[in-house]
Amino acid sequence: MPNARADKISLIIPVFNEAPHLARLLAAIDRVHLPLPRELVIVNDGSADESSRIIRQFPFKNDVLIIDQPANRGKGAAVAVGIARATGSIVGIQDADFEYEFDDIARLVEPIIAGRADVVYGSRFKRGSPAASRRIHYLANRALTLLSNLASGLRLTDMETCYKFFRADVIKNIQLQSRRYGFEPEVTAKIARLNVRLVELPVSYSPRGHGEGKKITWRDGVAAIWHILYFNLLAHRTDWFGKDLPPAFRR
Repeated sequence: MPNARADKISLIIPVFNEAPHLARLLAAIDRVHLPLPRELVIVNDGSADESSRIIRQFPFKNDVLIIDQPANRGKGAAVAVGIARATGSIVGIQDADFEYEFDDIARLVEPIIAGRADVVYGSRFKRGSPAASRRIHYLANRALTLLSNLASGLRLTDMETCYKFFRADVIKNIQLQSRRYGFEPEVTAKIARLNVRLVELPVSYSPRGHGEGKKITWRDGVAAIWHILYFNLLAHRTDWFGKDLPPAFRR
């Protein structure tokens, strides 16, 4: 595998109507200890509340790039825009909530920094994960991961995890199409077609409900089934990967 010196971690943070807890989240992610400098790429995805004002007025201590989407286009679209604009050698996804433990990030990026992995997924269900999960949520995620594994040939325990970290030269050369929550099965299907070292590590997880701002619904679960089948079995694979993808990653 080609070696690349890790110099900075870009965290892509999609935000949509997260005002009630946004200042607390920004403070936490701005001060969490990381092994490299960070760049916070905050994509305000057409929020109709006070999220934009909170982001603009927050006194960040780290580098920050704020991207305003004129209308809500969905998490997948926000993540794709953030990835395209990120400048770090490691790119990761951070939801704008407190479901995941921020202190896990340093452990998740370590295999990439050390040159032992190209992609790292933080699993809520891998043995050793001190995860709390509603039973229906747990069963739905395990079922989607099983279907994804059968279609992709991977052996993951948590395909739908938010915490995904990539070498920038990998993720920036994956052409992404999904606009809402199809990002997770799409990027997993496309990663499965590459010659990359994918590592799963356990993470902590405390699920929030819809009363606490959770936006994903059962319809997104049904859509995830379609995305798994489409990107693994039906989609044409031409133009999936950019011309700057290092040859060693191509199969």
